[in-house]
Amino acid sequence: MAEIVYPPVLRTALTAFRLLDLRFHLEGTERIPRGGGAVLASNHVSYLDFVFAGFAAHPAGRLVRFMAKKEVFDHPVSGPLMRGMHHIPVDRSAGAGAYDAAVRALKDGEIVGNFAEATISRSFTLKEIKSGPIRMAAEAGVPVIPVALWGGQRLWTKGRPRRLLQRHVPITILVGEPLHPGIGDDIAGLTADLRRRMADLLDEAQRTYPDRPEGVWWQPAHLGGTAPTPEEAAALDAADRSRRR
Repeated sequence: MAEIVYPPVLRTALTAFRLLDLRFHLEGTERIPRGGGAVLASNHVSYLDFVFAGFAAHPAGRLVRFMAKKEVFDHPVSGPLMRGMHHIPVDRSAGAGAYDAAVRALKDGEIVGNFAEATISRSFTLKEIKSGPIRMAAEAGVPVIPVALWGGQRLWTKGRPRRLLQRHVPITILVGEPLHPGIGDDIAGLTADLRRRMADLLDEAQRTYPDRPEGVWWQPAHLGGTAPTPEEAAALDAADRSRRR
């Protein structure tokens, strides 16, 4: 695929990171293959997670094709950018098309990014995850690589005003050991294993984060923050779904 849009967008993002002095801490990026397909399965705490999860593949010289809801592609500004970067639209009323497109991309040697929780976690803990990353990887014969992101919620997340010009924010990106699912494997068991690995990475990212004040909105409740508990977050999500219906 011709890469006309993705490289300049990436350069712009990297320049913005430098100007804002975002303090990145990356671990495990050597686990991202320099060639061939792979699924990056990431947690989701921020509207900027596409950028940060993609940044995990930057040391390997790879570009990540993210699966994102169709509404992002319909937007007059983000839509042309998403299509130009060859990301994969997901129509939640007809998800098979996105799944098939992702499997084709994986077989063609692309890295496909998937936010396995499907939506941003308001509690900043890991929600239940979908089986899609495991199923896609098994069908395409590629690994699934767990990723944990932390810090981006301080810049822009669900239910909070954007603070995109905030400076010196630490951003942690941890890449875990890959799983290698195959046709005929226990999908449910592998999905549970993937979730455990993602949860462990997220817990490590949170507990080793350089800023850990208590009582702040962007810290999960079990670590002394005032973010909604998982139960409260689930109720807020249910209310959102009801309003949309």
